[in-house]
Amino acid sequence: MTLYEMVGQERLYAIIHSFYDSVYQSPIISRLFEGDRNIIEEKQQKFLTQFLGGPKLYSEAYGHPRMRMRHLPFAIDKEAKDEWLALMHKAIYKHIDDEELAETLYNCFPRVANHMRNS
Repeated sequence: MTLYEMVGQERLYAIIHSFYDSVYQSPIISRLFEGDRNIIEEKQQKFLTQFLGGPKLYSEAYGHPRMRMRHLPFAIDKEAKDEWLALMHKAIYKHIDDEELAETLYNCFPRVANHMRNS
């Protein structure tokens, strides 16, 4: 069973929505998320679905993820990375009561977030 299947689409999308509620309120990283929030959320839904072992929605819509390349136009420093992780942690634990599942899901992100740092 994939992590996507364990979390489920509905819960994953709720996590993403809660995450962006916090992102757009953050004085640290809201500047990195300019543009249509609905499009940004939809891309994140497609990416995380694929990243967690679900259907390859992101690749079908946008091609290979190439996340580092796609994030290069944005100055992502340690503070921004740490804020992103903190807000994702908050969103995950808001929607997942199972501590082990929440931790497993959260642990998918620190390495990737660190890889996105570019300043």
